[in-house]
Amino acid sequence: MTTDSSVRVSVLGLGAMGGALAGALVESGYATTVWNRSPGKADDLVARGAEAAATAGDAVRSGRLVIACLLDHDSVHEVLDPLRDELAGRTLINVTTTSPAQAREFAAWAARAGVAYLDGGIMAVPSMIGRPGSSILYSGSAEVFHEYEPLLGVWATSTYFGEDPGLASLYDMALLAGMYVMFAGFMHGAAMVAPAGVTAGEFAARATPWLTAMTGALEGLAAVVDGGDYTVDGQQSLEFSSLDDLLTASSDQGISTEAVAMVQRLIQRQIDAGHGGEGFARIIESIKQPG
Repeated sequence: MTTDSSVRVSVLGLGAMGGALAGALVESGYATTVWNRSPGKADDLVARGAEAAATAGDAVRSGRLVIACLLDHDSVHEVLDPLRDELAGRTLINVTTTSPAQAREFAAWAARAGVAYLDGGIMAVPSMIGRPGSSILYSGSAEVFHEYEPLLGVWATSTYFGEDPGLASLYDMALLAGMYVMFAGFMHGAAMVAPAGVTAGEFAARATPWLTAMTGALEGLAAVVDGGDYTVDGQQSLEFSSLDDLLTASSDQGISTEAVAMVQRLIQRQIDAGHGGEGFARIIESIKQPG
């Protein structure tokens, strides 16, 4: 990958993720200006070759590409609203975690300000930046994505989802939903076996290969959902999928049933609607149509 030394990058926000992004750019030879609201966080980056800006305005004015990695959507407005005129004619890549609606709102703000805008969803923890396995999802300006694709590749594998600036965030949030619910299920299982003297580490050794194997079922579930026929052969029925025994076992262990009860409610709503003989994939209908 070739570094374009004419590109001066300004990184706004040096939290754990912003610092990792800026550090990867510096290590790859990009001229990088950094700014953070609280002092001191730029010291290590400066020692490695970055230039510290005293203000966000100074950082924006130092180059034509601005990277925002701030706390939240409100903080992006707080930092950039006063710099609207300075940003005009520049490019902004916003990798702050936002909702799809917030991404679209800020893209509209950028368009009114004359700023080329690309939104990003980071599917990695800071230590993964610049390493295999990290991924960042993008949507918004195709021109910006393709122009700066070599730079984006310094951080992670880059995937572009189209001109709708909210799509990257939508994918980001949807993938996180799957991750967090899975993690909650693991924690529930670890809590179940703890009274029997089983450590979380011992349980993880059993759970990891099991859960990994179970992810192989996702494509099959997806095919059923996309086909719209929950009666096809080979599916485990909702009635057979009832988690009543699991809930009872959890209560007997003296732990909360909240994580599992949520899934049981999705199952029961479809059973109550007369679909108990249909496949487990049908719970997506409970999710699509909140009770």
